Amino acid sequence: MNTEDISASEQQGFMEDESFPAGNDTERTDNPQSDKISELSKEGYQFLKNNKITEAEDAFRRILQLEDNNNYALVGLGDSERKRNNFNEAIRYYLSCLSYHPGNNYALFGLADCYKALNQYHKAIEIWEQYLVHDDRNITVLTRVADAYRKIRDFKKSKELYLRVLDMEQNNAYALIGLGHLHYDFKEYKDALYYWSKMLEINKDAVDIRVLTSIGNCHRKLKTFDQGISYFEHALEMDPDNFYALFGLADCYRGMNQQYRSIEYWNRILKLDPNNKVILTRAGDAYRNTGDYKTATQYYNKALDIDFDIYAALGLALICKGEGKYEEAVDRLSNLIRNDPKNYRLYIDLADCYVKMNRKQDAMTCLETFQKQGIRSQPINEMLDKLRNNRPLF
Repeated sequence: MNTEDISASEQQGFMEDESFPAGNDTERTDNPQSDKISELSKEGYQFLKNNKITEAEDAFRRILQLEDNNNYALVGLGDSERKRNNFNEAIRYYLSCLSYHPGNNYALFGLADCYKALNQYHKAIEIWEQYLVHDDRNITVLTRVADAYRKIRDFKKSKELYLRVLDMEQNNAYALIGLGHLHYDFKEYKDALYYWSKMLEINKDAVDIRVLTSIGNCHRKLKTFDQGISYFEHALEMDPDNFYALFGLADCYRGMNQQYRSIEYWNRILKLDPNNKVILTRAGDAYRNTGDYKTATQYYNKALDIDFDIYAALGLALICKGEGKYEEAVDRLSNLIRNDPKNYRLYIDLADCYVKMNRKQDAMTCLETFQKQGIRSQPINEMLDKLRNNRPLF
């Protein structure tokens, strides 16, 4: 898990899609069979609405006994399988319906949603765009297509469709949230902040915790940590165990160099998830930065007992360095470099150990070794320049 990517983007199923009710408006006729089909159709969709899937399927299959390839029954069976997350089975029913009833909107919508659930966004887009040819002002479809374009990282088309929705409905929640996700995904955090803040303003009386943590995450990315804290605190008031709020607060205090305050929130996460290797390492970093090497070592070792973690291993090396055990620190850092030769930070710390051991030439050689890989690193260049010109390192 890359903690820098713990974001609003996709957290906790942020964007709940509105669902398309399948049709059950069969016209009343004097034909007893048609009346029975209409009755069973209404029963089936009511069962689906109440999440009684087995009963719904029974009603739809009874329709097929009365009329082969009935569109309501085939769509209903597709919807039933989709509710069970059996997307490939659902697709089979929707395609069957479309083979007998081309252009059936409910089958198209269900089919597109299945492709979306299977991450086959190009297929979903193709289907939704077929519908937009006939109805280009359907806000629900427009937001779905915008979402799909966002998933395939087509920024221009996604934004264009979200903005078209906002032109039709100024405060449409799905478009605002989608624009927030879109800009966040492309690291345009100020724009993401604008749209999510607007969402918060519109829903003052019914604040969504995911909007709060999303705004807080924008401030984390913008390094305006002090401004993010209030949003994460508000989220914790709503849900004291919310991972994103706890992580956000810990990371904000870390960014403000208030490590002693971040420790509280790292530990609150660990109470809920004691074997979270990333959080154990973050907590270890916080204890190390407060000078509590003993506790930091315990956290790093617990993380390493779960699985190798380069940051936990680096933390142990930095503790050796902090305790003046430079030879051991050099050994640990050298081993890490062998496994991760392109990590510039390891060379910086190793060179610093050599300097503290009065081995300036070894420090310079270490930094030059990194440069020979052809990787550009400003910190490496600056440290080497200071060593060559006998200037203070820090």
